[in-house]
Amino acid sequence: MIAPDATQLTYKPMTYGGSLNHLEFVEVTPIIGREYTKARIKDILKAENCEEQIRDLAVIISERGVVFFRQNQDDLSVEDLKKFTDMVGKLSGRPKENGLHVHPLYRDPGNIPMGNGETDENIYVINSEAAKKLYKTMAGKDSQQPKDLGREWHSDATFEVCPSDFSCLLMEETPAHGGDTLWCSGYEIYDRISPPMREFLDGLTATCAQPVFRSACTAGNYEIMSPRGSPLNVGDSFAPVHLVVRTNRQTGWKSIFAGVGLHVTRINGLYDFEEKMIRDYILRLITLNHDCIARMHWTKGAAAIWNNSCVWHAATPDTHLVPGAVRTGIRASSIGEQPYLDPASTSRREALGIS
Repeated sequence: MIAPDATQLTYKPMTYGGSLNHLEFVEVTPIIGREYTKARIKDILKAENCEEQIRDLAVIISERGVVFFRQNQDDLSVEDLKKFTDMVGKLSGRPKENGLHVHPLYRDPGNIPMGNGETDENIYVINSEAAKKLYKTMAGKDSQQPKDLGREWHSDATFEVCPSDFSCLLMEETPAHGGDTLWCSGYEIYDRISPPMREFLDGLTATCAQPVFRSACTAGNYEIMSPRGSPLNVGDSFAPVHLVVRTNRQTGWKSIFAGVGLHVTRINGLYDFEEKMIRDYILRLITLNHDCIARMHWTKGAAAIWNNSCVWHAATPDTHLVPGAVRTGIRASSIGEQPYLDPASTSRREALGIS
């Protein structure tokens, strides 16, 4: 969807109100990421000005891309995690009819329970061994080719008509080393592209097909979950067309979106060689510009929340190298709007006056 008015932003950019100034933090890099070193999400939820703080946090997440909570969040319940993620999406202007994402394969017997022994349709359990069972029908999973970790980059639920805006991951168990997660700024990658090339990319769309969900349901003989956080996220086609460049509704800044990663199957309207060249080019920008990346070395009980419309993330699949390693986290994702490109939006550097 491309917004029609080129003079005024569809969504007024959110502004920070100062309600989180009492919290200690460090910026992970000059470009992306913030880490709150001692803050507890539970305290934010219990605060008298809870909504003000969460709204301000949504601004920070949207400007910085990802926010880490380093303190062990051992007092945060599953319901708290869901409420927190839902409020971040709701208070930052997502469509009123939307809520938390429901994973398409929630009914799969390969799903493992959370640390409390329960399951929840709004919680996706991150566990490498469970993922092998869940996605055993994925094409190419048994490839003998050298490992290509460039495929790991993605933003959550890009396979839905309305993808996720915010995701929050709470790490329940993690080894002493290994299993880091990386986030890359789509804002900054867009700014690293020449103006003529940006103009070309602004007009492109990509198909984001993920057939593994349908094949997993067929193999397991169960029905896919539907709807999934939005009235538009229904059925089992899982092949929406999204914009290569989208506008972030909270900031009004442009970001590369459906141009690279796990869920992007092709850029539309181009010859095969051309579209592969563009996807390879965007991936090359990520790998050549590590100053655009924030890395989280997980500790037990730490949490991260990010804005999927302006960052990609990738887990590092190396915990199998650590004897006895267990890495398990629980993630809730809010469902945002159908991606749009606002003609009145600008790049991050243009908006901030950064050369």
